[in-house]
Amino acid sequence: MDAELRCNRLTCRKTLIDKAVVVSIVVLSLIDCANELFNASRLCPACETSLTEPDDVVVCSLHPTNDYKTSVLSGLSPSLIMEICSRALSFWQYQIHQENSFQHAVIRNLNDKQAQLQKQLDNVIREANGEIDLLGNKVTELERDLELERRKVHELQDASR
Repeated sequence: MDAELRCNRLTCRKTLIDKAVVVSIVVLSLIDCANELFNASRLCPACETSLTEPDDVVVCSLHPTNDYKTSVLSGLSPSLIMEICSRALSFWQYQIHQENSFQHAVIRNLNDKQAQLQKQLDNVIREANGEIDLLGNKVTELERDLELERRKVHELQDASR
């Protein structure tokens, strides 16, 4: 099973379904994101390289027709077809690497948040245990006072008889 392609725009990251905008520098995005990112300037949104060639930015179908698949490489030499295949595989390798890097960053951020929350929880537990100890000491002290008062009452009852 092939991996899912996702928009490389960090604020988007949606799964690409039918069409994608591919930049020669291997940036991939949804058409809507590309329209926002490129505007009138022909600069790569990732590295700001000038995109002056006509094929630097291409909208491609992610599910080409069988006729397209049959005709697109027809007539090209085997070495040129292999070069195209090599570039296509490099594209996928880059995309998978980008996705792995993104997921590692997400995991790292989640681990940092979890560690921070664990510290907060430990502090709350420590404070609660301290308060429980104080209240336990207070209960013990009040029980002693109560026992002392009971003895006094008992002594007074004995004395009044």
